[in-house]
Amino acid sequence: MQPFNIVLFEPEIPQNTGTIGRLAVSTGSKLHLIEPLGFSLEDKYLKRAGLDYWQHLAPSRYQNWQSFLEQEQPQRMFFISTHGEKSYFDTEFQPGDYLVFGRESAGLPASFYEKYQDKMLLIPMPGEFSRSLNLANAVSIVLYEALRQNRNELGI
Repeated sequence: MQPFNIVLFEPEIPQNTGTIGRLAVSTGSKLHLIEPLGFSLEDKYLKRAGLDYWQHLAPSRYQNWQSFLEQEQPQRMFFISTHGEKSYFDTEFQPGDYLVFGRESAGLPASFYEKYQDKMLLIPMPGEFSRSLNLANAVSIVLYEALRQNRNELGI
């Protein structure tokens, strides 16, 4: 069983995606990349951040959001955004869930906020000058909470 699905919507920075790929391999999660990507998958920075984990990854790529939806037919999706109203602390994750993260520079498309409003989650940032977190850090935070909640079922 695939513990969780990490979905990156139009990622722009290869080092973040490389780090997230390494995280996916380390947790047994599946990485999904929604194009366009802001880099080539042959990028040296991507591979450097992913180290020797990248060869074990096999991420799925999709031409666009609609293609992703048609191919994956996800049952449960959560969108992590600074504009979410519900904390990820108050969410019960289940193995197989899709955790969706937006572009580093612009987040998720405006249309997602209407269509998926009830699935938007926030990572609380109580710091006075907090605007957003690094994408790889945000993925790590939410993914490990989902793993923690399901550790008995997943045998970890």
